[in-house]
Amino acid sequence: MTEQQLPSWADPSVHPADLDAQGVSRRGLLRRAGLFGAAFALGSAATPALASSRRPGFGGEDPRLAYLVGDHHVHSVYSHDAKYTFSQQAKAAAKYGLDWMVFNEHSNFGHAHYGAELEHAEIVKARAENPRQLIFQGLEWYIPAAEHCTVFAAPGPHETDLLTQFELAYDGKLLNYTEGSAGAADTARNEAHAVKAIKWLAEQRRSGYVDDVLVLANHPLRLGIDSPHELRNWRDAAPEIMIGMEGAPGAQGAAIPGWRGATSIRGEYENKPSAQSWSGYPADAYLTYGGFDWATATVGGLWDSMLAEGSLFSITTNSDNHRTVFDTWKNGDWPAGQNFDNTGKLPDPVNTDTPQPGSDFWPGEFSRTHVGVTRYGYRSVMAGLRAGRVWVDHGHLLDGLDVRVKRDCDPGRGVTLGGRLRVRKGERITLYVTVTSASRPNPQGILPELAHVDVIRGAVRGPVSDRDGWQAPDTRVVQAKDVSGRKGTYTLRIPLTAGDESFYVRLRGSDGKRHGAGYLGASVDPHGPIPHEPGNGDPWADTWFYSNPVFVDVTG
Repeated sequence: MTEQQLPSWADPSVHPADLDAQGVSRRGLLRRAGLFGAAFALGSAATPALASSRRPGFGGEDPRLAYLVGDHHVHSVYSHDAKYTFSQQAKAAAKYGLDWMVFNEHSNFGHAHYGAELEHAEIVKARAENPRQLIFQGLEWYIPAAEHCTVFAAPGPHETDLLTQFELAYDGKLLNYTEGSAGAADTARNEAHAVKAIKWLAEQRRSGYVDDVLVLANHPLRLGIDSPHELRNWRDAAPEIMIGMEGAPGAQGAAIPGWRGATSIRGEYENKPSAQSWSGYPADAYLTYGGFDWATATVGGLWDSMLAEGSLFSITTNSDNHRTVFDTWKNGDWPAGQNFDNTGKLPDPVNTDTPQPGSDFWPGEFSRTHVGVTRYGYRSVMAGLRAGRVWVDHGHLLDGLDVRVKRDCDPGRGVTLGGRLRVRKGERITLYVTVTSASRPNPQGILPELAHVDVIRGAVRGPVSDRDGWQAPDTRVVQAKDVSGRKGTYTLRIPLTAGDESFYVRLRGSDGKRHGAGYLGASVDPHGPIPHEPGNGDPWADTWFYSNPVFVDVTG
């Protein structure tokens, strides 16, 4: 049984919020998938390469897509600092509309020796009980000399063995390979070990030991210890494995007024530079901007500097759910003689009926990563992530987004997010942005309204000589479309001209409630996200969406 082919029709019985911008029913797709059960979602046939339908020569055309909503950063009682059971997380994810999720538990010896195997048994059970929900097993890797990454594999006979082998052989905390400060004796060794780890994962995929495996950098600027050259080294080690980073971290409820304290910042980005931090980051890099990491939110900044090399590097968002804001559950008590090191699992939580400390939202409650797929299944989600067919939003700002770039002389659908369009110099092309506005209140009871759509364009100049460079001086907001008051599904048609050099375009937009000059100035970004006052960061009042880029390769 293969993974489910995307239907070419729209299901009129579903709510408009469940239609993507092309009119394809996500719920209809999932309902058909559910008829075949879990075995269907784990079909034996390989997912076709997402680029396989592109025509040779100029132009290009991508297939119709449905967008599956997910979260690649969720914790449970199998993480030493979380508290929820699998059942609690899965039920919450279903309530808030997630199609896929990754349990990526923290690395430690208790997890490696005990928890990973116990966790896998629960995941297998959860998959059988929830055939319409794609549940991945993953790991939150402590990167040698750096921060954290999500590592996750496609379901199969070796998924747990792969993650456990990786954890024991390459985890920076377990190996005591944490040193990353400039000039320290172990830094070069540790950074090299991180690259070796990613190459090892790539080899397991090439050899067929696992069907697929992906890596995403988590909260990259929270501590400032992921330097630009490290991000580039990880990407270049195996770009098909190390595919991107969290554009926005979890813990978005950390600065709800009156909740955690007067110094709290969204994402728990409350740190100052340390000896381990890369010295080239400014002090403002340790903040979030509209809830997004500085590396992503700065037009012409670190993310753009990597895209300007002409290589895809995706962004995501997620809950990083450990402890939900205003939740009343607390960790249970340990039986005598037991601890995390000798069990790999926390005691199940107990309800106190009193709000407990927390910074996170439930999976899908606030942060959502949308992945374009042509089939329903685990490998299709991973293929969509790898291809860069990704857009993200906070607060359920949009019901749907479809982005296409095509030559004006071509009749087809054009190229979508993560793709590449080949054109001649001076050729006329058009960017089509199809938006489906929010049609129902979000979990906070607010009906979100998109106020603007910004088009960001940057020149592609190829590999950089300075691998610690973090600026793309030729990237800026080139158009800002006021869409206030527009409802339903509508398409913005934005003319573009292919100049003398290749370029990329990406999108961003918000509810318009909080903005100002971007970090690199108003001439680059006149109405960008800005930091909130410490302790006063209501996330529901400052919501944004971002998309991955589309590349336009210009030839003479």
